[in-house]
Amino acid sequence: MDKSRQTQYRLFGILLGCILVIDQIVKIMVKTHMHIGEEIPLIGNWCLLNFTENNGFAFGISLGEGFGKILLSVFRLVASGALMWYMFKLIKKGTSTSVVGYLTLILAGAIGNLIDSCFYGLIFNESTYQVAHLFPSGGGYAPFMQGKVVDMFYFPLFQFTWPEWVPFVGGTSDVFFNAIFNVADASITIGAIWLIVDLLFFADKRKEKNEASDTINDKKTVSTPQKS
Repeated sequence: MDKSRQTQYRLFGILLGCILVIDQIVKIMVKTHMHIGEEIPLIGNWCLLNFTENNGFAFGISLGEGFGKILLSVFRLVASGALMWYMFKLIKKGTSTSVVGYLTLILAGAIGNLIDSCFYGLIFNESTYQVAHLFPSGGGYAPFMQGKVVDMFYFPLFQFTWPEWVPFVGGTSDVFFNAIFNVADASITIGAIWLIVDLLFFADKRKEKNEASDTINDKKTVSTPQKS
């Protein structure tokens, strides 16, 4: 195995491990020290810990209870496995370190939230009106693959009022950046932004560089005299 591949596998392992460890430590600390709806200021009133739990996809989109949650967890599991397989395939073919970086960020975020949905229902009790306990004597709040994803970071940077002419929301007050997210969500978002920037500004340059390198190698091969 060449040094480039070794570096990329090392990057994958270190980045994936660090994100998962940090994500789970923060979630477990919030789950075992706060109840749902509790809010703790970190920096003024615009950087807060606000404990909430997500039943489904981002932005509260849900497939319902029971079978819907199992279906969502299975989807996350299959998507994570497919992404990991695809990334290893790219590494073997000789991809760039940038591609490995943003795919690892996206994969780490997906696995981080998958852990919640698969296991948190088994190892925690409910957090409504109380602080949850890890491995409670009475058992967890949900079966395997039916847990909720823990979210906590809330950055309500400022409030504003929509202009009257804006359809549906004109005249109403709103908060800029009112999403509540976790470390895994942030990892997915950073990875997705990195992917878009890479495709827009660097992918074509890498392709041209690789094609030029291949052309030079082909010329060297042609010019090398063949032994009889």
